[in-house]
Amino acid sequence: MAKDIGIDLGTANVLIYVQGKGIVLNEPSVVAIDTQTNKVLAVGSEAYRMVGRTPSNIRAIRPLKNGVISDFDVTQEMLAYFIGKLSVKGFVSKPNIMICAPTNITEIERKAIMQAAEQSGGGKVYLEYEPKVAAIGAGLDIFKPSGNMVIDMGGGTCDIAVLSLGDIVTSQSIRMAGDQLNQDIASFIKDHHGLVVGEHTAEKIKIELGTALKVDEPKTMAVRGRDVASGMPKQIEINQNEVEEALHDTLYQIVRAAISVLETVPPELASDIIDRGVMLTGGTALLHGVDQLFSSYLKVPVVVSQDPLDNVAKGAGEMLERMQGDDNGKKKRKKYGK
Repeated sequence: MAKDIGIDLGTANVLIYVQGKGIVLNEPSVVAIDTQTNKVLAVGSEAYRMVGRTPSNIRAIRPLKNGVISDFDVTQEMLAYFIGKLSVKGFVSKPNIMICAPTNITEIERKAIMQAAEQSGGGKVYLEYEPKVAAIGAGLDIFKPSGNMVIDMGGGTCDIAVLSLGDIVTSQSIRMAGDQLNQDIASFIKDHHGLVVGEHTAEKIKIELGTALKVDEPKTMAVRGRDVASGMPKQIEINQNEVEEALHDTLYQIVRAAISVLETVPPELASDIIDRGVMLTGGTALLHGVDQLFSSYLKVPVVVSQDPLDNVAKGAGEMLERMQGDDNGKKKRKKYGK
């Protein structure tokens, strides 16, 4: 019997939830390809280690950009590889798949995501919107007639939504999140220190020094890269408050998007959000002080979910199980003539 799976197909990472087992896979959304033969050489963590370190005939590709598929064939190969690793297929049956996407995707992008999941070995494929699934994974009960607001900040997109009665009332998706913050750090270091750093280094700085607010005693770290003027290797020191300066504009744009969503919420749901607050999910929610930043602008309580990186995959798995429960209930009612 095939085990159903929930997939968080992220720009930065792919997480897979297997029915009855929980989250069993969390790997970077990267594929290494030999450009001469078009052969896939590595997928996931192994391919991620190659980013910025490959010879000219090997290319490390991120097949997803801003939460949507930018390279269909590579995405499908990546998904097939990950699903194959899990041994979730039965002898004759294929696993049902719940896959998640940003709220602002087009119909063409929606079909591409579902097709990639089907061709990578899925049975029935369902597509659900990320903030809705993230809210369920974060433990919010979105099926009651009361308002819940969630801000899901991933790698490629930031999805903001207000939910009630199991669906999205109002939402906005902006294509800037964790990846944009990495670029902001790399640009800041180049402009202010004359040093060119790679994607890995920028992400490491974000994880170690990333902060949404200025701090009184900033931590520092040594950063190595290539000197813009001489082209030679060079080392500099950077501190937390410099990183805050680098991230400020992008974070403020996410805050502005959250404010515009709140401004369109019906009054009854707005009063629920004042009581319940806002839930932050996704990897970017781990940034120091990001909850305080949102709270200061939105004027409501803001909390970071317990496992922000896992919420979408976990929620996708829970939604599949809920759907199966509903289907079983319908079958029973049919059987007994109800």
